[in-house]
Parts: sequence; structure tokens; C-alpha cells
Amino acid sequence: MTSQDSYETLQFNVVESVATVTFARPGSLNALNPRMADELFEVAVRCDLDPDVRAVVVTGSGKAFMSGGDLGAFAEAGDGRDALIMHMASRLHGAISHFNRMDAPVIAAVNGVAAGAGMSLALSLDLAVAARSARFVMAYTRAGLAPDGGSSYFLPRLVGLRRAQELVLTNRELSADEAEFWGIVNEVVDDEHLGERVDRLARHLASGPTRTLGVAKRLMREGVDETLESQMEKEGREIAASSVRPDGVEGIEAFLAKRPPKFAGQ
Repeated sequence: MTSQDSYETLQFNVVESVATVTFARPGSLNALNPRMADELFEVAVRCDLDPDVRAVVVTGSGKAFMSGGDLGAFAEAGDGRDALIMHMASRLHGAISHFNRMDAPVIAAVNGVAAGAGMSLALSLDLAVAARSARFVMAYTRAGLAPDGGSSYFLPRLVGLRRAQELVLTNRELSADEAEFWGIVNEVVDDEHLGERVDRLARHLASGPTRTLGVAKRLMREGVDETLESQMEKEGREIAASSVRPDGVEGIEAFLAKRPPKFAGQ
């Protein structure tokens, strides 16, 4: 299955069950404006609802992953700035919610600067691979703004409260290697190998038991707020349910037959 759609601020295509979302405002370092927020939400919903999408890659064009909110658009809104920002935040947050709740794993391919909403988005996705030239900075308070994009939720969980406060309050910039050391990204690769590495990872994930991967995502996301006993109760129910789904049956049979499984994503 192959499909491709052009939006005003991003590109979206699906090739062999891997959906790729590419921010396409390179002249503004892919700054998030109202149109991009709307389109990001739209493609996130599409990925969530399409059973043929079994892995998602989010990346940027040019020198940036996403450089944060478009402050020029904020200024132009004048007295309506707060309404504009709330609308944009609701769309960004809706997209992040869909990426987190969908079964398909979502990879951030951080090709350059990830600032503000760009860093927040990278933090929120399931996996992150960064080009060696990538840079990470929260940037919100530098512009007198509070953080959004789920960053106040994800950042402390990834790096701990002390380090999260340092990044938010001081706007310290992290190199890609520092981001890997802090647990913000999974892997750093040379710039010229980013596309190849992410494509290989996405194809591997797309061949997996997609519905079960979604269950695993949600167990880990939600487990931090559960007691040990309540989380183990959820685990018991989910592993039992997954064992009788088509991919669970196939996985068990393939293991016993000592052959690679052929998962259908069900």
C-alpha cells in the first residue's frame, strides 16, 4: 500500500504500512503555526484510524525538526492571541494524544533543532532517533511562555524533576549526544544515516504485532500512576487477551515451530 498527500504545512505519505509525517515549513524552521497545528491533528487522527498504518515516523524538512510555536503568528493575533494559542495547543495536544493512544509505534526522527513545541513533540513520541547535529531546547520561558505539548508531563518522567526544571527554567540547550545520555532520545546517528536508520526501525516495528504493541504502549504510559497490584491486574488481563488474538496465536505457534512469526497486526 502506497499513498501520498500534500498539505499546506506538511507532507504525509504511507508506504508499506509506514506513515511518514514531514513538517514542510523549512523557511521558518518548521515553526508551528495554526495551519500546521490543524494539519498535524488531522494526520494523527488518520494514522490512528487506519488499520493499514502499523508504524509512524515524524520528522522535519531542512535544518529543523520543529523550532517551536510561530511567534510571528502570535504577535499578529493581537488581542486574540490567547484564543489563537489555546486553539493551537488543543490541536497539538490532540495530535499527541492520538499518537500516544494509537496502536502503531511512533518514531521521532529528529533531523535538526527541536525547540519549544518541537522538543515537546519529540519527548511525547514512543521512540526518538536524532541526527548528530540535532539540538534540543525547551525555549518556552525564554519567550515568557509556559511550556505545553505535554512537556511538563513527559520531561520529568524521562529525565527526573531536577533536570526537567533545569531545562525549563534555564533553557539550557542539549546536543544530540547529551540528549541521548539524559534519556531524551534512544539513539544518535550521523546526519547522513538518519533516514536509513529510522526507515529500518519503522519497517521492523511495522512487521510486529501492532495491536499488542499498542497495549504495551498504554500499559507503560499509564503504569506510572498505578499501584503495583493494580498494574499487575491489568497485565494479567492483557496478556491473556493477547494470547487468543490472531497475532498471539501466530507468535506462540511460530516460537514452538522455531520459525519467524508473520504478524498481521491483529
